[in-house]
Amino acid sequence: MASRKQTTKTLTTEERLQIIEQARVLIEQVYVHLPLKRAMHAVEPIQRLKLLKQRLAGLSERAFHNEMISIFAHLRDLHTNYILPEPFRDRVAFLPFRIQEFFEGKERQYVVTQVKPGAVNPNSADKYFKQGALITHWNGIPIDRAVEMNAEREAGSNLEARRARGLEAMTIRPMALSLPPDEEWVVINYKTSARGRTREIRFDWEVMVLDQTLEGIDPLSATGEAARLMGIDAKSDLERRTRKKLFAPEAIEVEKTVAADRDTAQKIMSGVEVALKLASGLDFKRVSTMPRVFTFRKVKTKHGSFGYIRIQTFNVFSDDDFVNEFIRIAALLPKTGLIIDVRGNGGGNIIAGERLLQVLTPQRIDPERLHFLNSSLTLSLCEHNPFIEQWKPSIAQAVETGATYSQGFPLLPVERYNDIGQKYQGPVVLLIDALCYSTTDIFTAGFQDHDIGVVLGTSANTGAGGANVWGLDLLQECLPGPDSPFKTMPRNASFRVAIRHTTRVGQRSGVLVEDLGITPDEIHRTTKKDVLKKNRDLIEHATKILAKGPVYSLSARLVTNRVVATAKNITRIDATLNDRPHQSFDVERGTTNFELPPLPLGPNLLELRGFNKGKLKVSTRLIL
Repeated sequence: MASRKQTTKTLTTEERLQIIEQARVLIEQVYVHLPLKRAMHAVEPIQRLKLLKQRLAGLSERAFHNEMISIFAHLRDLHTNYILPEPFRDRVAFLPFRIQEFFEGKERQYVVTQVKPGAVNPNSADKYFKQGALITHWNGIPIDRAVEMNAEREAGSNLEARRARGLEAMTIRPMALSLPPDEEWVVINYKTSARGRTREIRFDWEVMVLDQTLEGIDPLSATGEAARLMGIDAKSDLERRTRKKLFAPEAIEVEKTVAADRDTAQKIMSGVEVALKLASGLDFKRVSTMPRVFTFRKVKTKHGSFGYIRIQTFNVFSDDDFVNEFIRIAALLPKTGLIIDVRGNGGGNIIAGERLLQVLTPQRIDPERLHFLNSSLTLSLCEHNPFIEQWKPSIAQAVETGATYSQGFPLLPVERYNDIGQKYQGPVVLLIDALCYSTTDIFTAGFQDHDIGVVLGTSANTGAGGANVWGLDLLQECLPGPDSPFKTMPRNASFRVAIRHTTRVGQRSGVLVEDLGITPDEIHRTTKKDVLKKNRDLIEHATKILAKGPVYSLSARLVTNRVVATAKNITRIDATLNDRPHQSFDVERGTTNFELPPLPLGPNLLELRGFNKGKLKVSTRLIL
C-alpha cells in the first residue's frame, strides 16, 4: 500500500487560473444541464468560479481543490467533474470493509457485509468485527446521521442518489474526484446482534493505486470513437474496481484467465462450436466470457426456477460482444422468466445498453434522443466533427429562435437498435437502485418506455444521470490545435462534462432523465437476508412477479421450402419476408406451417410475430 501522505510541488497561481478558466469555458458553453441545474438546485457555478479567481491569494493547495470539488459537486451531476492532478488522480483512500443498509420495518440499519482478509486480528477483541456486525456510531456520530452528512458532500442528482453515494463514500474515496478524508482514522461502534454488547474498533485510512489492467474504457481520460458513446459515473466505476481488489481478488484472477484465452472466448460469443472449457478448467456454461461484466445463475424459489443475470457495468468497448454474450448466457438459463440485476451499475457504453433492449421484446425499439446545449462552442464542435454534424442545423438556427437546446437525435440510425430482434421470450424483471446511473438510467428508461417487463427497485428512483459524458481529452481531440478553447491542464488535472442530455420516448416522450431518474413499478425495501444472503428476499419478490403471468413462446424451423412454427399461448402469427408483409394466420393446437415463395439470392429475413388477443407478445427471426 502506498503511504497516505504525499509530498508534491504545489500548483502555481498561474496554473490555478488555467484550471479555473477551463472550468468556466466548459460549464458556460458546453455543459448541457446548466439551465436545469440553476433552476432545480439554485446553483451559480460561474459566479463561484469568478469569486474563487478573486480569492486565490492565500488559499492552500487543499483549500483550492476543496473549492473546485465543491463547485462541481453542487451541480448535483456525477457526469460533470473536476479531476484532481497528480498524485491524487490514480489513488483511492479506503477502509478495509464495506457497510450496506437494510430495513427492519421502517427502521434503516447498517451492517458490515465484507471485510478485507487480514484486516482484523482474529486473536484480539476485534475478532467480533466481521460480516453481520451492526454499525451504531461513526466517530461518535449516530451512523444514520453520519451517512446523511456524508451524502451532502456528494453530487447525486436526487436525495436517494446522494444518500446511496454518501454510504459508498463512507469507506471508499477515489482521490481523483475527492480529496483524502480529513481524519487520519475512524472509530466505529458496533454490535454483533441487535441486543448485543456495544463494542469499539478503530481503522486507519489506507491508500492504494488502482491497476488499469483488464478494465474497460478509462472514464477519466478516454478518447476515440468508443469514448464518444460513454455515459458513466466515474466515481462509481472506481469504487467498483476498488471493492473487487479488496474483497474479490479471485474474480480478478478469473478475468486474467479469460483474457489470456480471449480468442476462445470470442469464438464462443460469436457462436462458433468450440469446447466450453479452457485448459484452466473454467466452464463457460457457468462463467461469462466477460466476467468483469456479467455473472449469472439459475435461481430456485417456491415460485419455480428462473434465470438471473447481473450486469455489473456497461463499460465495454464493443457493443456487439456485449449483446452477443448476453444472448449466449440467456440461452443457458430457464425460459420461464429472467431477472436482470443492474443495481450499482454506474453505466458505460450507451449503445451497449440501448441495443440490448431489442433482445428482450418483440416491440420495435425507439432509442432515446440526445440534445446539445446551443452555443457557439457546441456549434463549432458539430462543424468540425462529421459524427455529430446532424446536430449542426438546429444549433445554428438557435441564433434566430433563441432555443436553449438542439434538436434531438439518437446516437445511431434506428435500424441498428433493431437489427437482432427478440432472443429471450420469457417474462423479465429488472432490478434497480439509486446507484444506477447514466447508461443504466438510459437502459432502464428504455425498458420501461417499451413495456418490456416490471421494474423492481430497492430505491424510490435511479441515480438520474441522463447524459452522454465527454472528458477534456476527448474535447481536445475534437477541436485540436493552439487556438482550441480546450487546453491541457497542469499536472494532468482534467474535467468531465455532460455534453448531450437524453430525453425519453413513448408515453414519456420528451421527459428528461437527468435529476428525475426512473421510478420503479414496484419497490422492495432491502432486508438483512438480502445484504448477507445473496438477495434472498429480493429474488423471492422478483420471482413472484415472474410467476404471475403466462409465458409466450414462438419458434420456427425450415423444412425444405416450408416453415414449421411452434407457439405457446399464441393465437395468431403474422409473417414478414424481407420487411414486407407475407401472410397472417390463426394458430390452432400450437403448431402451424406454411410454404415459402421462390426467394431471391440470400440472405433473406423471415420474421414471425405472435399475438394473443390482438396484442403482440413474442417474435422470432429466421435467416434464409
